Amino acid sequence: MSDLSIMPLLPEIILLATAIIVLIADTIVGDKRWLTWIGLAGIALAGGATYWLAQQPSQTFQGMAVSDAYTAFYRLVILSAAALGLLVAVNWLDAHGEQQGEYNGLLLLAAIGMTLMAASVHLMMVFIALEVLSLSLYILAGFEHERVTSGEAALKYLLLGAFSTAFFLYGVALVYAGTGALDFEGIAHGASRSPLFLLGVALLIVGFGFKVAAVPFHMWTPDVYQGAPTPITAFMSVGTKAAAFAAFLRVFVGALGVEKDTWGPVVAVLSALTMTVGNLAALRQLSLKRMLAYSSIAHAGYVLVGLAAANESGIAAVLFYLFVYAFMNIGAFAVLIALERQGEGDVQANQIRGLARTRPWLAAAMAVFMFGLTGVPPLAGFFGKLYLFQAAVEANLTWLAVVGVINSAISAYYYLRVTVTMYMADEEAAPIGAATRTTLALTTGLAALLVIVIGFSPGAWLALAQRGIHAILR
Repeated sequence: MSDLSIMPLLPEIILLATAIIVLIADTIVGDKRWLTWIGLAGIALAGGATYWLAQQPSQTFQGMAVSDAYTAFYRLVILSAAALGLLVAVNWLDAHGEQQGEYNGLLLLAAIGMTLMAASVHLMMVFIALEVLSLSLYILAGFEHERVTSGEAALKYLLLGAFSTAFFLYGVALVYAGTGALDFEGIAHGASRSPLFLLGVALLIVGFGFKVAAVPFHMWTPDVYQGAPTPITAFMSVGTKAAAFAAFLRVFVGALGVEKDTWGPVVAVLSALTMTVGNLAALRQLSLKRMLAYSSIAHAGYVLVGLAAANESGIAAVLFYLFVYAFMNIGAFAVLIALERQGEGDVQANQIRGLARTRPWLAAAMAVFMFGLTGVPPLAGFFGKLYLFQAAVEANLTWLAVVGVINSAISAYYYLRVTVTMYMADEEAAPIGAATRTTLALTTGLAALLVIVIGFSPGAWLALAQRGIHAILR
């Protein structure tokens, strides 16, 4: 313990200190909005620590977590999602009379678990981080305790989450039995084709598949996303996905890269199934929140394309795509929060009729997010999908790239249907109310701006993602 260094975990320590300060300040501060700004200040400090660590040589915490360029990029994605998650909730918490201190504290704790997953190089650390983020999100999913659907979402998430955790932990045990190691370096050296080891790998896929909402492990996603408070859904849809894919990539491409021929085809099939089921199910959804839930499943399928490719282009494309997806998805949910604030508990597709004439800026932002999620050039979502499909072609997975293109065309129907409804339908059913409040308007506008800006300079952001890929490639 004499050489114990906590510097690799400095961002997580800052977030933990911020969460404690927020909870203490909640009992002292009169204006609860200050709690949001305290949380944002902590996230900013954690971001600064991430940047500083990225300039230093790679550092390891007790062989269980590492601070390298790969970790830094995912911390950037997760911290961005956490900051937006705090901002979009300010008006919602006021309107619903919920506790800001508890919300902000739990969200910061969930962010700690997410960033720890990205930094983990040991399966036990992955498990600990997974539990930290999961326990926080179970509570947040049921945060709106007076609404039955919120409690139902929390219960479903808890039960299925515990079930998937058991699969993951059993997979860890079998991998250890087959290799005699839990650290990724040791697993890479001890990997074999023994039945015990391969069964462990299969169970790890099940555990990670649940967290990224891959088919057939996606059954919890629509109900939980629809039932949970919308700010939580927004943060969870991005943060959990980024954290799970960070660990997924590091385990499979890094520790299990030598066995790519074994798990690669399985992941490719999962990718095709996930994007197809997600898009086809989204076609028939009338609830916009539920539509975005199935959309999230489909996008997990797109990201799995990069994992199936498992080459430099694929890993960089995954990092880039998750970064732009964070702004597109949280932005879309922010628009729903703006509409729900007027009394719409679950906005239906026909309730945004004529929104462009009643609230033009809100409709314009939503159109940007829908076009981005579809993959319409020159927005950032187009380049994200382009890089993923190019990586698949390079890895001789042309069939998977074709499936991805077809699914993107299918998704255009339900994404563009939202835009058509806002701009071309009658306005008789539009939910009209007071103007969107400053923090929510700022969040929505910032997310839309970034989707556009990144789309006009994708190369610079891709280069940033490429800096981290060598940390896991062997």
